[in-house]
Amino acid sequence: MEKLVIIPTYNEKDNIQNIIDAVFSLQQDFHILIVDDGSPDGTGAIVKSLQGSHPNELFLEERSGKQGLGTAYIHGFKWALAKGYRYIFEMDADFSHNPKDLIRLYDACAKGGADVSVGSRYVKGGKTENWPWDRAVLSYGASIYVGLITWMPVKDPTAGFVCYSSAVLEAINLDQIQFVGYAFQIEMKFTAWKLGFKIAEVPITFKDRKEGYSKMSKGIVKEGILGVLKIQWQSLFRKYKKRVRN
Repeated sequence: MEKLVIIPTYNEKDNIQNIIDAVFSLQQDFHILIVDDGSPDGTGAIVKSLQGSHPNELFLEERSGKQGLGTAYIHGFKWALAKGYRYIFEMDADFSHNPKDLIRLYDACAKGGADVSVGSRYVKGGKTENWPWDRAVLSYGASIYVGLITWMPVKDPTAGFVCYSSAVLEAINLDQIQFVGYAFQIEMKFTAWKLGFKIAEVPITFKDRKEGYSKMSKGIVKEGILGVLKIQWQSLFRKYKKRVRN
């Protein structure tokens, strides 16, 4: 199997059917795995109702309680590797990521030679739309901060629209990924880079969600600020690569 899109959800009933339909409408043989953290609004039930129309393409993993973005993706990564998918994607449910850009992320890896492709707001051609000024400043400031601390050559390290080749995820000891919020995306890219994998950035337009609400919190931001320092400090020691490598 070739391509799996992992979409973590918590209370996304207003978006979930539309995002699933949008991915399948591409007709590019993308499969979808929804990892739902027990959404009380019935998101999981909506996914189940759609599985009859896509029995071999749409999958649902239900977890009890809100456990965090990072653990949802780790759960999905392990599921994807066990099923033999070659390219595994991260994408939000709220249309802040344009499903059509999945094709460009795939091409950057499958045809362009990248091991990881990142949908980037901060490379030439990338941009944001309809974002509150404070979120825009926070995000762009975070990208500069991460670059200064880690020296990682990725202009949008907090991006959550990503394609990983299975070789990358197989090489990373996923149980050693420490963060679950804002810092998770940074840590995954940083680990892949430190293990010698090639990361390419693909310009995208990031749009603020129209339905539902943002999951950003002060705790997530704090994790990002302190987490970057922790990641870089740990990477300075020899045992770092041994710990994060599978």
